[in-house]
Amino acid sequence: MVGNPTRNRIAERRAATRREILDAAWARAREVGIASITLRDIARAVGMQPPSLYSHFDSKNAVYDAMYGEAWADFEEHATRELDRLPEHPRAALRHLARDFFDYAVADLARHQLMNQRTIPGFEPTPASYAPAVRVLDRCVVLLAAQGVTDRADVDIYIALISGLIDQQLANDPGGDRYARLLDRAIDMFADAAGVPPLPERSPARRTALTRK
Repeated sequence: MVGNPTRNRIAERRAATRREILDAAWARAREVGIASITLRDIARAVGMQPPSLYSHFDSKNAVYDAMYGEAWADFEEHATRELDRLPEHPRAALRHLARDFFDYAVADLARHQLMNQRTIPGFEPTPASYAPAVRVLDRCVVLLAAQGVTDRADVDIYIALISGLIDQQLANDPGGDRYARLLDRAIDMFADAAGVPPLPERSPARRTALTRK
């Protein structure tokens, strides 16, 4: 009879400690800003001395790198689920993709700053942590092409348009919807310029019925 494989309890404890450190780093980032976290504060939060952190992360940038890779991997998983709900009409699909990323970004300022802005001087993600972001962008290019947006300049404008509205929302109306309400309109303006077919008009009878209510 073959017994159960021996558990690697040391590896399990190290993984649990690493998880605790990252959770503390995220919590602190949401309190003081992503660029203001310190190893001392993280160590205090998990009940260890700062030098002990170096047995898990060799620098603060290594903590950032793990957070960056985790954030993009989480979004990649989230976005993959959302593809099952992608509307068939090209313009509706463009709206859906934009709304999905917009809502994900504005839900967490610290995460957005780490994922999408150069907030931390000197930090560059490692290739392994950057890989999920590359895969998401490549998938975005393929999806936009399927909606008729094939010119790379148009792809760049689409991404920049969404990113700009995200930044405005977070900077000028955090927790509100001032710029969230403009997203569909902005995407329609983009779609008009890119030659994406408009959504079908509602029938006159339907519009009349709505008017009477």
